[in-house]
Amino acid sequence: MSWLESEIKKIENTKRDKKRAAAMYFAAGIVIALVACIVFSMLCSPGNTGGVKVIRIEGEINVGSSPNGANSEYIGSLIRSAADDPLIEAIVLRINSPGGTSAAGEEIIADVEYAKTKKPVITSMGAQATSAAYHISAHTDRIFANPDTTTAGIGTIMLFYDKSRAYEREGVVAEPIKSVESKDAGSDYRALTASEKKYLQSYIDAGGEYFINDILAQRPNVKREDIDDARIIRGEDAIEKGLVDEIGNLYQAIEYAKNCRNILGKEAAKTAEATSEN
Repeated sequence: MSWLESEIKKIENTKRDKKRAAAMYFAAGIVIALVACIVFSMLCSPGNTGGVKVIRIEGEINVGSSPNGANSEYIGSLIRSAADDPLIEAIVLRINSPGGTSAAGEEIIADVEYAKTKKPVITSMGAQATSAAYHISAHTDRIFANPDTTTAGIGTIMLFYDKSRAYEREGVVAEPIKSVESKDAGSDYRALTASEKKYLQSYIDAGGEYFINDILAQRPNVKREDIDDARIIRGEDAIEKGLVDEIGNLYQAIEYAKNCRNILGKEAAKTAEATSEN
């Protein structure tokens, strides 16, 4: 190869290297831009305000994984994901619900307790947060409500219909084939027997007692006589009874959550100091 050919080859190789480097820089720029867009989108999304993740619990609370409604597995996955996300500093549960099944509420509570080991969890009540919805709220670090929020309603219930007389008038006859007498207890084609009513009442009483005792454990300023008849309570009155901490809307709850690490840290320090003095 002559000197000239060698020099031409070097020039060609240099041009290829520059093109390759330019392509790599261009690809890297696209990746960086995409990452920036994703991060910006996460930080500016409606459910994430300044490091605070807002998770909505709206409607009747049930066990399930569907994103359509307040289903425990779906809500729980949102709570746990926010708890594990290093970009999120606090969680606000925006609750507007009449409650639902006890088991569904208990599943979400377990996820709230998991999240609380990592960051503050705050409740913002909307128009209503009763029964299981209040139960979830009671396990968060602080509860905000509006003056006319309907809350409390702490109790358990099972509802059965006896349509046997209507069926009789219509000529409908049910013929259950069952292994034991009470297998069809609660069916609408017959009334409950006395022993079935007694058992189901004890079942409901046990659930109601657990519900009340857990609320009293989470909210030590609440008096049993203020909640044990399952009455509903206005948000403004709920503060006086120890069921709610502050009057405020969603955005006030978010502002509190932004400063929550410092606030809770100071409260924990005061508690630790008082304990050491005693």
